[in-house]
Amino acid sequence: MLPDELRAALDKLLARYSPQELSRSVAQLTERYRTGPSPEGAHIKTPADIAAYAAYRMPATYAAAATAMRQAAAQAPGFQPVTHLDAGGGTGAAIWAAGETWPSLRQVTVIEHDPGIIDLGRRLARTSETAALREAAWRHASIRPGLDRPPADLATMSYALGELPEEDRPRVVRWLATGAAMVIIIEPGTPVGYAAIAAAREVLAEQGMTIVAPCPHDGRCPIQPGRDWCHFSVRLPRSPLHRQIKAGTLSFEDEKFSYVAATAEQWPRAAARVLRHPQKRKGVVSLRLCTDANELRDVIVSKRQGDLYREARDVGWGDAWPRTD
Repeated sequence: MLPDELRAALDKLLARYSPQELSRSVAQLTERYRTGPSPEGAHIKTPADIAAYAAYRMPATYAAAATAMRQAAAQAPGFQPVTHLDAGGGTGAAIWAAGETWPSLRQVTVIEHDPGIIDLGRRLARTSETAALREAAWRHASIRPGLDRPPADLATMSYALGELPEEDRPRVVRWLATGAAMVIIIEPGTPVGYAAIAAAREVLAEQGMTIVAPCPHDGRCPIQPGRDWCHFSVRLPRSPLHRQIKAGTLSFEDEKFSYVAATAEQWPRAAARVLRHPQKRKGVVSLRLCTDANELRDVIVSKRQGDLYREARDVGWGDAWPRTD
């Protein structure tokens, strides 16, 4: 769920355009995401396109970022970042999510290549109740290896790494991690998105960082490429206008995403992570787990196991296991 002030600001923005205008732009954006990356800026040309982009992607990006950040924060409870760098930040969904997760933030920098998107993101951020968001620095630049960057305790990149040339990605990940206490990278929950995350994860581990989420270990991912991929899902509500411009009938949508969170400091890790929706049948819960032994394991928890069974009934896809809350 978006913060109230962000939802109100988005609704006010969308009211400037007809549903037909927004629907056309969303249809073009949907086709673009389906067919893969296009030349930089080719899919966003007009103010209506930018508004449609915010309506189409910002709630889902926020939901994915907030979910990944909550999981990372749960594994690093003493992490209290003051500075945040969001690379390829779009309209700022990730900085809103970070502000909700870590109230300690005082200085925020967003790097984004599209000046129209920067303008919109800045206007939305100024409606926030959080001073760090209202006063965020928005920098016009394309993400590339060697780009100068401000110091940041928290460095994030959401749905942007996969847009870069594959040969540049390792150097960009190293650039993102330089001097950061925590790095979080998020990509679509597709085989291609997961492959980008898996490669970034290896670079972060090579940099000496500890993988805190979703993986409960630093070893190579035990999932066999081509047979499966590591991803998670978060459900978010759609407003009536969002349903109209997306030509959807459901009051919700499920955003699937892959992510990695790494820290410069070592923190206690989860014993395991739930990799699929738990399967619940009468008296038993089946869990697919990635464990701290760097292996995949299927576990069945029965009603006879008492408290553990009650935990299994409440645990969700992507949660640590056993639950730590």
